[in-house]
Amino acid sequence: MSDDLYYQQHVFFCMNQREDGRPCCTDRGAQAAQEHAKRRIKQLDLNGHGKIRINKAGCLDRCEEGPVMVVYPQGIWYTYVDTHDIDEIIDVHLVGGKIVERLKI
Repeated sequence: MSDDLYYQQHVFFCMNQREDGRPCCTDRGAQAAQEHAKRRIKQLDLNGHGKIRINKAGCLDRCEEGPVMVVYPQGIWYTYVDTHDIDEIIDVHLVGGKIVERLKI
């Protein structure tokens, strides 16, 4: 990773809430997943400048495949079901540098 990036990796969790009955990430546990990821990154001391940032995002326009998150600067999109999936993304991708193919969309 480049030393001039403020964050080595930036993770955005879609938090879209739709009122029209169409699928949305908020209805599929996005809030709890984002909070879990943020806690876990802090526990691993991987948060802050030069490290990893976990953020909430508005609609990422992929809710039908969701819930979704995207990791930058790589631009890798993931879906997830539970905290085990989030932990796998953290351990394998964010820490280990390898894409979690089974969760990639």
